[in-house]
Amino acid sequence: MEKARAYADLVERLRLRLAGETDFTARAANTVALIYHGLPDINWVGFYLLKGRDLVLGPFQGLPARSRISIDSGLVGRAARERATVVAGDVHACPEHIACDAASNAEIVVPIIRRGELVGVLDVDSPVARRFDGGDESGLKRLLEVLLELPA
Repeated sequence: MEKARAYADLVERLRLRLAGETDFTARAANTVALIYHGLPDINWVGFYLLKGRDLVLGPFQGLPARSRISIDSGLVGRAARERATVVAGDVHACPEHIACDAASNAEIVVPIIRRGELVGVLDVDSPVARRFDGGDESGLKRLLEVLLELPA
């Protein structure tokens, strides 16, 4: 229940932060900053945005990362291809994992879908093994819904 409350708080804080802003990059930058600083045990969070058959690095927080990932590569690519959340409790046991930070031990990748079209993915890493679960998936999806809501 504590995790659900933490995400509900982040959703409200994100709504306030994004109020009136229509630019996607500005909205995405504030979204990753809020997640990075608002959730415990996170060492990298960012967007990879679909450009053709590649996922190109967008706004992020954490160590420098690979700037381009093929949709056919990694957990990021798999989440995009399958349009489904991918959770790796132990990234070292996943041959598909593309390491950006050697300290990462767990990863969750959530696809971003707007009006039926894949926009990209939200990628979150943790130094804590098995850090992510269904509560994180639900919470991150809710944050993405707020990101994609444009003001009237």
